[in-house]
Amino acid sequence: MEEHYGGRLLAYAARRTAGDVQAAEDVLQETLLGAVRGIANFNRAYTFEQYMFGIVRNRSIDFMRRRKLRTLLGDEENDDFPDLDSFIHDDDTPSAIVRGIELSERAQELLGESLKEWVTETWASGEYQRVTVLEALFAGGWRNRDVWREFGMRNETAVAGVKFRAIKRLQQIAAQRESGGDLLDFLAKAEDGGGRLLDLDVSAIWIELSVGCRERGVLADLLSGNLPEKAEQFMGFHLNKVKCESCRANLDDLAKDPAQVDALLARLAK
Repeated sequence: MEEHYGGRLLAYAARRTAGDVQAAEDVLQETLLGAVRGIANFNRAYTFEQYMFGIVRNRSIDFMRRRKLRTLLGDEENDDFPDLDSFIHDDDTPSAIVRGIELSERAQELLGESLKEWVTETWASGEYQRVTVLEALFAGGWRNRDVWREFGMRNETAVAGVKFRAIKRLQQIAAQRESGGDLLDFLAKAEDGGGRLLDLDVSAIWIELSVGCRERGVLADLLSGNLPEKAEQFMGFHLNKVKCESCRANLDDLAKDPAQVDALLARLAK
């Protein structure tokens, strides 16, 4: 596991710990240990790489919190810690909370799977700009007019059309996946503003599940200059505008070892 994922995870940890090499190595070791201990709870809605990056992200956050806490404790005048009682809501009954959580989790999982399938099939068909549009709207939080101008589309209506067709396809995918049908109302229509489908925050799900992330082979093609123009445009946006840390860490890992890139492309060509 360390041999296969170590390089990209270490590069990610280094970004998260502000270049502290020792801290990044410690975070990596904690990540590998946590991955082994938590494998029984691995959620199949994620890829194994997303599982690993999720752990390293949490471990690096823990590290930064510990560092911040040490700084705070060193300041004798600072005692402004949050009141945990402020997070308790008396109006929420246990049964209501459980029902809400269960429905929300099922709906989020359905939408996440549908988004991933839409991106996969759209990318495979060579419609790279459509993926870029959705990435900009959901992961970037851009407005239609910003997307239109950035990517040289005809007008705002063209952007709205891409979004409309994507939502229609998501409805179809969700209907195929959800046999009971009790969650399909969540995907019935899109609100005019923001990144929400009724009670589901599409933007949050897109980011949390790394929907826009492409396979490691795509990053190798990017380094080798083999991507089509529109696919390269998407990767530029994903890496430099959205600033996806896991993909940037993957790219850092590949960039430092050209032989690794060649080997990966050779395997994919078979």
